[in-house]
Amino acid sequence: MGHLDETRLPGIGSRLEFVTDEGRRMGVVQHHTGRREMFVCQPGDPDTTEVAVNLTEDEAHSLVEALGVVSVSGDTGDPTYQVEGLVFAWIEVDDNASAVGRSIADRQIRTRTGASIVAVLRPDAAIPAPDPHFVMQAGDTLVVAGTAEGIEAVRDLLGTG
Repeated sequence: MGHLDETRLPGIGSRLEFVTDEGRRMGVVQHHTGRREMFVCQPGDPDTTEVAVNLTEDEAHSLVEALGVVSVSGDTGDPTYQVEGLVFAWIEVDDNASAVGRSIADRQIRTRTGASIVAVLRPDAAIPAPDPHFVMQAGDTLVVAGTAEGIEAVRDLLGTG
């Protein structure tokens, strides 16, 4: 598997890229505005773009599905994907969620659902692998991994959907 490099682009967003076995640099520029640009560079020349494509959100989701990550549609509007039987969901904790001000351990999320919170995204930071004492806040986006049933149980338990 190729190494994925991320470069922060101040005022723009970030660039995620890797080098293919053919020597082509390939990646996506993710703008703060939500715009996505996919690019492929000529072999051996990482500064010359051979192909550049602007993708809408729907087109980006279609590309992800075409590459073997299956989107699992949910009624909540939160992004949810399935890879080889494992479901990943991004669940937003809204202002009225019962989880606000409570820790992961307090809600017994893994014990009660079998799913795990693998990261928390906040407007100012990303928290990978939060410990059980991590306290959830309104506006947090929880990255959850588990079965489809486990993901729905997390939504129910957190009072988010």
